Formats: sequence, structure tokens, C-alpha cells
Amino acid sequence: MSSIRNAKKKIAVAMGGYSSEHEISLKSGQTVLKHLPKDKYDVYPVIIARDGWYLQRDNQKFPVDKNDFSVMLPEGKLTFDFVFNAIHGHPGEDGPLPAYWEMLGIPHSSADFDKMALTFNKMYSISVVRAYGIPTAKSVFLHKNDPVDTENIIKEIGLPMFVKPNKAGSSYGISKVKKPEELMPAIEYAFTEDDEILIEEFLEGREFSVGVIKLNGKPEVFPITEIIPENEFFDYEAKYLGKAQEITPARIPDNLRHRIEATARRVYEVLDLDGVSRAEYIVRDGVPYFLEINMVPGLTEASILPQQIRAAGKTLAQVFDEIIRMNIK
Repeated sequence: MSSIRNAKKKIAVAMGGYSSEHEISLKSGQTVLKHLPKDKYDVYPVIIARDGWYLQRDNQKFPVDKNDFSVMLPEGKLTFDFVFNAIHGHPGEDGPLPAYWEMLGIPHSSADFDKMALTFNKMYSISVVRAYGIPTAKSVFLHKNDPVDTENIIKEIGLPMFVKPNKAGSSYGISKVKKPEELMPAIEYAFTEDDEILIEEFLEGREFSVGVIKLNGKPEVFPITEIIPENEFFDYEAKYLGKAQEITPARIPDNLRHRIEATARRVYEVLDLDGVSRAEYIVRDGVPYFLEINMVPGLTEASILPQQIRAAGKTLAQVFDEIIRMNIK
């Protein structure tokens, strides 16, 4: 059995996953494939799906051997020097796949598996940043088996409020509740996406999204995006169907920009992260409140983080290349 050998590093771009974000992840993966420097790397799309793991080439599917994350091609056995993780949701963003790659000794683009699990869980990540004095919204956590006292929740959080799955992305399962009678249907809707939910106070203010990536060994904060949704909040339509203004860089005074940047850097550091991130903040009365962080943010051409990378005067190819070089070391 021969192995494929040449001077170029072999990069798997993992995409797909098992969650509602499967199709979005495929688009993010295609962007990574397009922009990885082909003069430096041999790049391969690896689809992770419920019906199997496979490398796709020339409309053919070559199964991935899960024992060592290798693929048998006609020209020999292919093993990877690096995995670029473009899987939103389970199992790429919440820890299992990074843990698997780490167990096999294959470097990847994400943070360590335990940090991925921590950040994917909104309640856990909020608890950590709150412990470090970073402002967050008032919140109530519910498990599917917990008794629900809607009256007490409204008393504690106030109206309006947001009800969201604790572990889900792309705004699936999220509702804005304005009236008491809307709360129970919103809770039931959120439970269709996850068995844990988070109920948060509505923070009146401006919404900002901030990308932070560890490059050259230290966190780099990218130009801030202000999000102005047409709908009630930054929901699926706003994110993917153009129902929001995304202003990059945000038109804000320097003192506010420095405050948001400092908070974003601090969040990245207290969560002890590596790799690619994008976090969301509401600024109320000049104070940035942390909402959540995405450790496999959208990477389509129109996604927020690629906008921020371009606004910083960099190309996706430069940033992706630096992520690989830093992690392969």
C-alpha cells in the first residue's frame, strides 16, 4: 500500500456536520477551499455527514477511514498534515471532532476540544466571562425536564426577552418575547433545537460583531461590524438572506471602538482560546455586553468575518495560510 508523497502539505477542509447548519457549513468550506494557497498546499474537501464521512473529488466519494482520518485514493493512501475546520454546530464546533483530531495528533484550525465545548455552550461561556467582570445580560437557564414557571421568569428577566437554544447556531430556534402569552410557545420552539435553553433580558442598544483570530502567537482583533437588522433581531433571515445592514468597519467614535476591542480581546483571553472566533456584543450606555461567541463562524464570501478580514487590508488567503503555518509548527 503506497502513500501519497510530495513536498506540499496536505490540508483537509472539513465541512458539513450533523446540525441544522450543514448546508451553511458546506458554503463556508467552499470559501476556504477557494482561498487556501494552492502553490503551498494540496487541498481536499472532506464532507462529514450523517450518512458517512468522505472525500469528494470529480463527483466521486472516497470514504474516510475513521481509524486514522485517512482516505484511500486510486493513487495511494492519503493522510493529512492539517484539518481546517469549517463545520458549524455538531460535531465540529462543540468539541468531538477537534478531540478526535487531537487524539490522532493531527493539528487543526480550532481551539482545543475542551474550549470548543465550553464556548458552544452559551451558559458556560457567559458564566466564565461574567466571573471575570465582563458585563452580560441577565439570564435564566432551563433544561428540558425542568419545571417552567413563566411568571417567575418574567419577574426575574423582564419583558421583552430572548429565548434561545443553549447550544445552536445561525439563530435557529430563537424568539423575541414581548408578551407573557408568547413565552411558553417560544420555550417549546427553542426546545425543538436543543434540550437546554437560555432566556435572556433584551438589551436595548447597538449590536456589534467582532472577529478575533490568534495570528503570530497573539490575538488579533479585526475591524468591528455594526449589525442593523431589518427584523426584530439578527435572525436567520438577517444573517443569510440580506435582511440586515452590516457596516464594516463600524462608524463609531474611537473611544467606543477601543472599548469594544479591549472587551473582545479580554473575552478571547479569559476563555483561553486559539483559532478563529467571532463574538457578538450589545452596547448599552457605552458599555459592551457580551452575548455569545462562535468558534467556527461563517466563512462564506458575504459572511461577517471575511468582511472584517478584508477591511483590515488582508486577504482570506493570507489569514488562512497563517492559521495553518502557526498550528503546523
